[in-house]
Amino acid sequence: MKKVYVRTFGCQMNEYDSDKMVDVLRAYDGYEKTTKVEDADLILFNTCSVREKAQEKVFSDLGRVRHLKELNPDVRIGVGGCVASQEGKVIMSRAPYVDLVFGPQTIHRLPSLLAERQKKGKSQIDISFPEVEKFDNLPTPITTSQSAMVSIMEGCSKYCTFCVVPYTRGEEISRPFEDVLVEVATLATQGVKEITLLGQNVNAYYHEQDNEAIDFATLLDYVSEVPGVERIRFTTSHPKEFSAALIDSYRKLPKLVDHVHLPVQSGSDRVLEAMKRGYTRADYIKIIDDLKLARSTVSISSDFIVGFPGETASDFDDTMSLVDEVNFDGSFSFMYSPRPGTPAAALPSHVPLPIKKQRLSQLQDKLSENAFRFNQRMIGSEYDVLVEGVSKKDPSKLSGRTNSNKVINFEGQERLIGHTVKIEVTEALPNSLRGNVITRD
Repeated sequence: MKKVYVRTFGCQMNEYDSDKMVDVLRAYDGYEKTTKVEDADLILFNTCSVREKAQEKVFSDLGRVRHLKELNPDVRIGVGGCVASQEGKVIMSRAPYVDLVFGPQTIHRLPSLLAERQKKGKSQIDISFPEVEKFDNLPTPITTSQSAMVSIMEGCSKYCTFCVVPYTRGEEISRPFEDVLVEVATLATQGVKEITLLGQNVNAYYHEQDNEAIDFATLLDYVSEVPGVERIRFTTSHPKEFSAALIDSYRKLPKLVDHVHLPVQSGSDRVLEAMKRGYTRADYIKIIDDLKLARSTVSISSDFIVGFPGETASDFDDTMSLVDEVNFDGSFSFMYSPRPGTPAAALPSHVPLPIKKQRLSQLQDKLSENAFRFNQRMIGSEYDVLVEGVSKKDPSKLSGRTNSNKVINFEGQERLIGHTVKIEVTEALPNSLRGNVITRD
């Protein structure tokens, strides 16, 4: 039986794509996934180009597996994802031992690429953008997990000045409405209770069917009606399209979890305009206020970029004050890094690295303090927790997530995995909680 090793970098979209690669290869030639690269017949790197030096990291990773191909020439090596889309033939010229280069939209073509590699005896490349053909050619999802991700759209049409995604994943393309529902229903029949809807800008989803316009809020209505689905999450959303209808979903859909991840990037209007984000600080705060009116228990997390070209001390102070005003419950923050080909890379007044590091540290300290205070307020309260599995840090305990996306570890028997249990929070840590099982639903 052939084995495939996949190393995944970057976002949840890439995690989803990696799972689909394995599904495609299993259906094609019975491949099984392995966690040991030395055992693999096929080695795949699913790459991300969002962070600086991503390309060089790919070549470093390729160099570490080159000897495996030298030991066994039948081993195949492939590079997929956004770096593959961005670099294309450069990968093969710098690493001629690579057999396959494929983009995020062509993972379904892996079998044909492998067949052509075998037939012609030379490396194959396909980094095209065949819109939703990818989804039309993926096998039926199979899982034993209680949680699953469903991609509802691909690409991005926002063209933020710092971001490479529109160039590596293409324009926004939404999957047909019925296809999404069929995949959700198929997963639900396999015992999946929690569905995470994925997209670069997931709330930009739009599909017309039978003269009916299906936007993201409408899609949520339908997914919520699928039998067996208990929780609905989505990521990543964009403030520009966080509509009133979507906010209203938090009033009427109890299956929507008490958590919204809404990237803001900066608290400065001047920087937001330079980033071409399409909203102001006041616009963002109004969304948050309206969300909290719709559901008082909702928790908010976000993404931040510090040190964007031209960011002044005053601009950074605006970001820090926004953190205080919104009281984010956990977030991701990064130093700006120029991505080749993006408009921001050509902007003047790049912030010196020591200042970027100082600002990032200051921001992360504040975000961590806020998240810890939020966790502390949960002590003594009871929450429904979907048990995901054994704790990664302590195999003697189980781990799950609250409705507000908080990780909680607790003692319990493995038969609880996949079930929703009532947990009392007994201890708060900076990034997780501890608790005790009260009752089993």
